[in-house]
Amino acid sequence: MSITRRVFLKNSSLAVVGTAAIPAFLTRAAYAAESLGAKNKRLVVIFQRGAADGLNIVVPHHERAYYAMRPSINIPRNAVFDLDGFFGLHPSLSPFQPLWKQRHLAIVHAVGSPDPTRSHFDAQDFMESGTPGIKATEDGWLNRSLHSLPQPASADAFRAIALGPSLPRILSGSEPAVAINNINDFGVGGNNPKASPNANSFEAMYEHSVDSVLHGTGQETFDAVKMLRSADPSKYKPAAAADYPGGHFGDSLKQLAQLIKANLGVQVAFTDIGGWDHHVNEGSTQGQIANVLHEFSQSIAAFWTDLGDLAEDTVVVTMSEFGRTARENGNRGTDHGHANVMFVMGGPVKGGKVYGRWPGLDQSQLYEGRDLAVTTDFRQVLGEAVYNHLGNKDLNQVFPGFDNQPGKFLKYLG
Repeated sequence: MSITRRVFLKNSSLAVVGTAAIPAFLTRAAYAAESLGAKNKRLVVIFQRGAADGLNIVVPHHERAYYAMRPSINIPRNAVFDLDGFFGLHPSLSPFQPLWKQRHLAIVHAVGSPDPTRSHFDAQDFMESGTPGIKATEDGWLNRSLHSLPQPASADAFRAIALGPSLPRILSGSEPAVAINNINDFGVGGNNPKASPNANSFEAMYEHSVDSVLHGTGQETFDAVKMLRSADPSKYKPAAAADYPGGHFGDSLKQLAQLIKANLGVQVAFTDIGGWDHHVNEGSTQGQIANVLHEFSQSIAAFWTDLGDLAEDTVVVTMSEFGRTARENGNRGTDHGHANVMFVMGGPVKGGKVYGRWPGLDQSQLYEGRDLAVTTDFRQVLGEAVYNHLGNKDLNQVFPGFDNQPGKFLKYLG
């Protein structure tokens, strides 16, 4: 296979610095993009760890009970960005307004897990495994979503990636996956349980591995890491108007955009953002929730802008382990609840709409007399993305035990 240096550089945001050799892995990726014109569809999952307050994020401002139950932390009706006359966005989500107006952003309200746990650990584990109430599941649903899918034209070194120090539950499983804490440090971890616990760099992990799956792609992944190193990713320049905020979450999405734009065959990716557990002084239009929502929305909006045309083949889904109580507590905060809100954005998304059945906030409508009730299972939202976007039609394998049929989809994807 012959490929010119011009072809590679045309299809990569990373330029080769000080080397004439292009690793075989990246050569095939660039060749496929140039000669086949293949489009690699991507699913990005973002976890809001700590149980985000969906009622103060997408506000039911037409619901009288909402204001009655939250006298000091409600979002005033005149402060929200109205969506449809009933729901509105928290003002700190202003970076989402253009996405909503362009119909690239959809919202699912009263969504969550059917499991009643109020434990952060258990609820997060169930949402990452995709099997609520079952602790014995060994792998994550995002890893399983790659089963039966054709591999990208390039090798699968970056097919499944997590932006963080270790591989999360959601990406554990038989499909190769890597965790990248910081591109500039090149600290890469993978799903190889036999690697040395002190093997923090990819080179060490590869050198000590006896895992056949890793041996199958290890050298090419090593080539890719060397390629990134030679390219000096610290000099990466996001697209114009892609205004990433400082902090871990913004940096993670900026690095993810860099990897996607480098044509490394990314199909699924995961990152998370903490700071949502507001038992005390949650705040309203100002304060804790306003601050984390600003970081959250500005980072995602910058990521969307940075991807440019690649956003057309990308779907981003956000999730949190459970919502918060409908009533504020005595400390002007909220406690662990049940139903929540999910955002879905991307090129093929039928946005500009709030999906799901709203259960209401009257006392008789609350779950266990205290929480917003779940009317849409989170697996229904994720299953539609896996089925219609990634193209994995075997949802019984991705979400075992859940009756997730196309006829029950929310139809938020074109």
